[in-house]
This record gives sequence, C-alpha cells and structure tokens, in this order.
Amino acid sequence: MNTTKSIELFNRAQESIPGGVNSPVRAFRSVGGTPLFIQRAEGTYLYDVDGNRYIDYIASWGPMILGHAYAPLVKAIQEQAVFSTSYGAPTELEIKMAELIRSMAPNVDLIRMVSSGTEACMSAIRVARGYTGRNKIIKFEGCYHGHADSFLVKAGSGVATLNIQAVPGVTASTAADTLTCAYNDLAAVEQLVAENKSQVAAIIVEPVAGNMGCIIPQAGFLEGIRKICDAEGIVFIFDEVMTGFRLARGGAQEKLKIDADLVTYGKVIGGGLPVGAFGGKRKIMEMVAPLGSVYQAGTLSGNPIAMIAGYTLLSILNEQPKLLKELNEKTVYLRDGLDKVLKASGTPYVINQLGSMISVHFSDKPVTNFASAAAANNDLFKKYFHAMLKRGVYLPPSAFESWFLNNAMQQEHLDTTIKATEESLKEIL
Repeated sequence: MNTTKSIELFNRAQESIPGGVNSPVRAFRSVGGTPLFIQRAEGTYLYDVDGNRYIDYIASWGPMILGHAYAPLVKAIQEQAVFSTSYGAPTELEIKMAELIRSMAPNVDLIRMVSSGTEACMSAIRVARGYTGRNKIIKFEGCYHGHADSFLVKAGSGVATLNIQAVPGVTASTAADTLTCAYNDLAAVEQLVAENKSQVAAIIVEPVAGNMGCIIPQAGFLEGIRKICDAEGIVFIFDEVMTGFRLARGGAQEKLKIDADLVTYGKVIGGGLPVGAFGGKRKIMEMVAPLGSVYQAGTLSGNPIAMIAGYTLLSILNEQPKLLKELNEKTVYLRDGLDKVLKASGTPYVINQLGSMISVHFSDKPVTNFASAAAANNDLFKKYFHAMLKRGVYLPPSAFESWFLNNAMQQEHLDTTIKATEESLKEIL
C-alpha cells in the first residue's frame, strides 16, 4: 500500500501544526505509523491522497449515519450557502431545528445551539451548577466529554490513547471539584454522593460509552443513578454526542428507557459539521441567559449551514425509522461474523455492541469499564489495525474508540470486513 503523499503531508504538517494534527487521536500515536490524509469520501468509502480506498468505520466519529456525501444533505448545504455562511443573527432554521429535536428526543423542553460537543457539555455543567448552587460533579473514568478542564480528569479517548494521566493547565481546584469512579460501578457512585452530601451538582455520563471502546451500561447502572439524582437533587446529564439520534430516533434516552435532566448533542445534529447543543427540562434550562442568569453565548451558535445540514439529516431519520433499523441489523450481522472468525482464531476476545456502535477487545475478561479496556491486549490491537488497513478497512486508530457503521454499507462491505479480519488474524497471531 503506497502512502508516500500522506507521509509527505504529515512531515509538512508537523512544521505548522502541533504534532501535525488538529486532534490528537489522528496522529496514530496509539497504533504507530503515519496518519493517512484523506482527500474525499463517498458512501461507505474514504479515499486518501495516494488514491487508496478504505471501508470507513469511523464515520467522522459518529455523524455520518447515512454515509459520506449523502446527496440530499449535500444539496441542502449547497442551496443554503448561496444566502451566506453566517449572519450572527437569528434565523427560522434555528427554530425549526429546535422544534425537530424536541419532537424526537424525550425530556427536551428547551434547547440551546452551540458549536461543538465540548461546548455543549461544558455549558450543561455550568447550568447544573447554577441550578443547584453546588460546585462538584461526578464523571466516570474513561468517559470523554470534550476537552474542557473539568472533563480531563481521568478521561478516555485521546487522553487514554496518549497515556496522559494528569493534564497540565488543569488547576488543582478544578480537579478537586471533579469526582470520578468506574463506569458500571453503582456502589462507587453511591459512596461518592454520600461522602459529598449536598455538594454534587451533576452526574454526567456517556449512556453508552464510546471513548474506551464501546462499553454497554450494565442492567441497573443508569437506573440506579437516576434514583440517586432524584433523591439527592442532582442533575443527571446524558452526553449523547455519539449516541444521539444514532441508537434510536430519540437517542439513548429512548433506546435505554432512561430519563435525563439535561442532554448534550454534537456533530450528529449537524450532519458532520461543527455543531452542538444542550437541552433538557424547562425548569433547569430556564437558568440560561437571557432568560436566566447562567451566561452562555456563541457568535456562530445556530450557524445556518450547520442547521440546514442537521435539519435535513434528522428529518430523514425521523421520517424513515427503518433506516436506523437497517443500520442496527447490519451491525448485528458484522458482530456475528466477527465473532465466528475470532472464535476460530483461538485468541481471547470480547465484542461489545449496541445499535450501530461496536468494538473488538482482545481480552479474556468482560470489558465493562476503562480499567478492563486498558487491561486488554492493546498491542495486538495495533497489529490488527494495520493488518486491516492494509486490506482496505479503516478502523478507529485506537483501542479506546468505538467503531461506527453507516447505512451506506451493504452486505459486501461487511463480508469484506469479516474476511479481512480472518486474514489479519492469521497474519498477526
């Protein structure tokens, strides 16, 4: 596989960009080698600058639910762009987008558009603190809610990939207000809340974690947190940047039948454009300025190009629920095929899958939290990643990331992936 141009571009990028990338996981530090520079994408395929084609299991980290360059989405963006790319003033599109999200997602009475998932989560925490008058939050080891200071304490994803345990620039006082415990450990949550009586403003969680691989909530875990929050006056926040409108029409709240107080969304609601939102129950969201005293603002919030892209994508998913059903069925087919070839290989493995999120862990124990994900044979994953890449399958370049399917995938793409796994395992084991 020739990657000469990607190597040249990466060398050039390092002269102007820290580490040669604008988001750390792209640097391939976890798996080794040189990152691929992408020229274009269509349907289920990525094409790099050297002309190589790959089946894409990143899907821009989630939002490309219907595939790349999806024609109705492209057309809507083109038609909107001729009216200008930004106004810094209200548009009807923002209202239509808010109304659509409210109609699809449970417990969203009011919603504020922002420009990224990080901004959405950061704002949700601020609102929760303003609403409760408390300072501390609880998050889970390995869950990644963006790069705001509060969230970089024992975060997953890129921080785990780079083995960064403490992040310079995050003050001791900020870290002290961020309490952490293991995902799927309800007893630890109960203990933290008891030790910090009437001090916890919010508990924030990825309802299906995607930043330590795909980690599924165990029975009773989220339900237990909901009960704790109700009893202690704590705001329960679902980070649905990855799961929102992918796992179900109403996101993880609908799929898992758990009510959140606040919900955050990201790139999915912009069809892959830079966008985010936070919303939830009216009594909490009424704290947000100009209605309330919790200040949040953004010049590009509700950007018309992002709004038309998100409105188009969500409208299609809302009107054609069979699309998500098809996508889920394709993921189950892939899971079953991978299970067969992994079992035949004799190597220990775990496949975690829910909806169209899936990950493979080379482990002989269940992978239910960050510690068990980190204890897997991630050196073997590195070899697996490169063996798959050589065969035209682009997996997330880290063992700590979920795979995301898109509905442009057909059985032939899934069969190719399963066969590539079989061949890769024979090569690396």
